[in-house]
Amino acid sequence: MRARRSLLVWLIVIAVGAAATHGVREYQRAQHGAPWIVTPSGATITGRARAIDGDSLAIAGENIRLAGIDAPEARQECRDRAGETYPCGREAARVLAAAVAGRSVTCTAVDHDRYDREVAVCTIDGRDLGETMVRSGHAIELPPHSRGRYAGAEREARDAKRGLWAGSFEQPATWRRRAGG
Repeated sequence: MRARRSLLVWLIVIAVGAAATHGVREYQRAQHGAPWIVTPSGATITGRARAIDGDSLAIAGENIRLAGIDAPEARQECRDRAGETYPCGREAARVLAAAVAGRSVTCTAVDHDRYDREVAVCTIDGRDLGETMVRSGHAIELPPHSRGRYAGAEREARDAKRGLWAGSFEQPATWRRRAGG
């Protein structure tokens, strides 16, 4: 009888722990998307890349989302230092395209996103493209996912008033929600 009760208590503890863990993961997904962090550990894809937008690439038919950053959407507009609107989403895509043009890119998967893209840390000659985009001011860090990996680069871009930081912009996630995407 006592052994059966102990087994029942352990089963309840395990079930409650699993439910709590699932609840935390679902909360993280609802708040921030997939609960991945920027720690390369998965499959590696290497090849010539094409920029899809400011935080996505295509390599060998695979669509890849740069981990830990968010860039303005293709149709998103921002304001420059003079208060004039400009197509900041297209500008971010142009900057990423220039960074990868004609060069071999290596991406190491971190996770998959809800659009079935690989989420990956991508590098050229050891230089992190996510950091390049954030440091240039054409993307922002996603702290829940990057765990501060790009905090210094974002601070540097903001202080130097580079890219988005030269004027004003709506957070890309806020813009997507408002635009219905």
